[in-house]
Amino acid sequence: MKQRTLLREVSIKGNALHTGDAVHMTFKPAPANHGIVFKRTDLHGQPEIKPRVEFVTDLVRATTIQQGHAKIHTVEHVLSALSGCGVDNLLIEMDAGEPPIMDGSAREFVKLIQQGEPVEQDAEREYFTLTDTVSVSRGNSSVIALPYDGLKITCTSADDRGIHTQHLSLTIDPDTYVTQVAASRTFTIYEDIEELIKMGKIKGGSLDCAVVIKGDKIISKEPLRFADEFVRHKILDIIGDITLLGLPLKAHIVATRPGHAINAELTKLLHEKYEAWKKGGKKAAKPATPKAEITTETTLDIRRVLDLLPHRYPFVMLDRVVEVSDDTLTAIKNVTINEPFFQGHYPGNPVMPGVLQVEAMAQAAGILLIRRTSMEGKTALFMSCDKVKWRKPVRPGDQLSIAVKLTKIRGPIACAEAECSVNGQAVSSADLMFTFVDSSALD
Repeated sequence: MKQRTLLREVSIKGNALHTGDAVHMTFKPAPANHGIVFKRTDLHGQPEIKPRVEFVTDLVRATTIQQGHAKIHTVEHVLSALSGCGVDNLLIEMDAGEPPIMDGSAREFVKLIQQGEPVEQDAEREYFTLTDTVSVSRGNSSVIALPYDGLKITCTSADDRGIHTQHLSLTIDPDTYVTQVAASRTFTIYEDIEELIKMGKIKGGSLDCAVVIKGDKIISKEPLRFADEFVRHKILDIIGDITLLGLPLKAHIVATRPGHAINAELTKLLHEKYEAWKKGGKKAAKPATPKAEITTETTLDIRRVLDLLPHRYPFVMLDRVVEVSDDTLTAIKNVTINEPFFQGHYPGNPVMPGVLQVEAMAQAAGILLIRRTSMEGKTALFMSCDKVKWRKPVRPGDQLSIAVKLTKIRGPIACAEAECSVNGQAVSSADLMFTFVDSSALD
């Protein structure tokens, strides 16, 4: 595929989201192999900045790049639009330090690109094709890049209370980007606004350029453009942030509760992979771990559990697998007063934390997934949970029975239903989602 630039120069004006400054931004055609370059026409010497992950300086609610004294805030929407529309070479002139926010989406930038008319150039486009798994986790967020012939993004977006959980998977090409991604607007939680103002952010923010979530209500000047607009905007941001790699990426990105910081971490790891690939450097292969033939086993003791799980003390939540088939598994966890979490949860009234019951369900489902012959050499990474319910407290002396059932496996994504019970009575349940990575990627 050929590289592309614009046929003609085009401009747009507006106010920036975080600085609040008025800005005039111009897209100018650039020669092949020029790449995307920002130019600050308001600064002495009109310095230029290439949007690269090594120049990232601030990731609080936006992606900021800086080279020398020149800084550009909130580059992700512009970069997302250019990448989504397949524009490789462009000079972006700005008379302020942040692009205009417009309506909070990339739609106006896409219109500007279409007005400038993308045209092919003589040079071939270079891609970085990922050949092994890269993953980053931070708290309850994770982003994983898997080998894939194209760019595909599978994303789960959720707020802390799980009210607005959304999930979407898209294969990204210009048509899909323009029709399914570009119009999705930025959003924020109402309770976060005051803190952002104290930090000197969102000086140009308003309902003209953002959607606000307040509890179970949506505050917006217009109806949602998509029923799942929030997860679509997360995909928009991911596309913009991985553009900091410096060339188009071929990979399948699986993200759970992503943000600019974790997106940048993933892009840094991808950049390291790309640099190693360019230099022809290859890590020495590690000795292969003997594979356990477990596909015919119907029970697993603790030694076999530890063979399959990457977890270790104090985070192993299973003691034994008492029954396993192709699609179901039952495990037990003996809950004793010696568990370290009982020291603080709660003194004088020890109760097993509900999140650790979910973790026990996830570990049981992980064993069931890896046990399948097609998953040898893989580790199941817990991505998200839905329909979580806690019904009764679990206390020292209880034996927790964890039953899981696979409901779907499609590509690198799998789903399972799980329930914990004590003495035959359900104490918790959840629907779980996983993805698979090479076990060597976690070493």
